[in-house]
Formats: sequence, structure tokens, C-alpha cells
Amino acid sequence: MNIRETLEEFKVVFSIPLPESLAFTFLGEKITAITINETVVLSWVVMALLIAGALLITRKLQEIPRGAQVFLEWAIEFCNTFSAQYLGRRAKVFAPYIGTVFLFLLTANIIPVLSPVSIAAFNIEPPFSIKPPTRDINLTAALSLLSIVLVLFSGLKVRGFKGWCKNLLHPVPLMLPFNLMDYIIRPVSLCLRLFGNILGGFIIMMLIEVSLPVPIFVPVILSLYFDFFDGLIQAVIFTFLTTLFVAEAVE
Repeated sequence: MNIRETLEEFKVVFSIPLPESLAFTFLGEKITAITINETVVLSWVVMALLIAGALLITRKLQEIPRGAQVFLEWAIEFCNTFSAQYLGRRAKVFAPYIGTVFLFLLTANIIPVLSPVSIAAFNIEPPFSIKPPTRDINLTAALSLLSIVLVLFSGLKVRGFKGWCKNLLHPVPLMLPFNLMDYIIRPVSLCLRLFGNILGGFIIMMLIEVSLPVPIFVPVILSLYFDFFDGLIQAVIFTFLTTLFVAEAVE
């Protein structure tokens, strides 16, 4: 297994050729096709899993919940309560987004648990491996930008343009540059925190699997922490901080 290549490259799964009339030049390079790498494909897989799960759980809802419906109603109630705690009466507006981001990140972070690489030992190359798409800084950056755009437009919607500009001067006009910097620092912080923790856990798991002569169950146990537990923590942190940022913007 070439660790360096695995960390630095995101394999192109397929390409969509562009007609000559749609080809364009970007940074001095002519773009003649749209490449779809493994991060995009895995993101599609995560979305497909969530959509399929939602359809399966909600297809036979009952007045008295049973089985998976009990868990579904508990999860929705928890999300609504969590949002109401910080957003008050506006929780119904933002709870769907907060819950969706959490489910997406949780699934994306823990999806390597399903991969044979989690149980590969003795330097054996598995037939295929599932890597967390959140180890790609492009994905974490996109999610962070989406969150900060939500924060920005929520503040403008609730306060109005004049109120939003006035809030930038709070508590004193001298804070204007620092309040503006928040709209840069916050998404960078969200992006790098998620990216760094997921990539760090991924690297540690790879090093353990390819370098240590450990019994086969050891990588599996460690995977439950680095892929599942740590993935859950990072999803919670990202969602929690996004909620706090939105609550601050609309208070």
C-alpha cells in the first residue's frame, strides 16, 4: 500500500467529456472534461444511504410508533429540542438544516467502518477501501461555506441590512474589523477542525494497518474509535458550532 499516494491523491472515478464549444481555460490549463473523483462519488453514496434510509423508515408510519419509528421520532424530537434551546421560536426554520448536516457528517465520517481496510492486517492490500470523504478539505470547505452563508443571510433576514451593519459595530465601533473577520475565521475554523481530525484518524489507522504486526481484531477495535467515535464527535462539534453561530446572528 502506497500511503503517500493514498493521502495526496483523490482518484478520478470517471470523466464527463465536454463538447468543444463548452471547453474553457482555467489557470492556463484547457479544461475539456469534468472529472468526478472519489470524494464526490462517496458523497453521493452517503446521500443515497440517507435518502434510502429515510424512505424505508417512513414508508409505514404508525400512530403508535414501533421499531425504527421509535428511534426516528426520538431523533427528530432531540434535534428540535436542541435547536429550540439555542434558537428559540426560530428553531423550526433551522432544525431541518442542522439535522441534515449532522446526519450527513456522521454517515460520511463513519463510512470507513464498512470497508475491508478496517480489518486489513499483515500488510495485506484489500480489494477495495472506503475512505471518509471528509478527509478531503474541498468537502469540509464547502460545508463550512454553506454554514457561514446561512449565518450571513439569517442575520440579514432577521435584523435587516441596517440592523446587521449596526451589529458589526457592537459593542463599540472599534470592533468593526474584528466582527468582519469573523466571517472569514469561522468557516476556516470549521473547515480545518473537521478536516484535520478526520484526516489524522485516517492516517493513524493506515499506519497501524500497514506497519504493525498486530492480530486482525486490533485494527477493527481501533477503527471503532477513529472511524466511529471520533467521527461522531466531529459531527457533533461541527453541528453545535454552526447552531451557535446562527443563534448569535439572529438573536
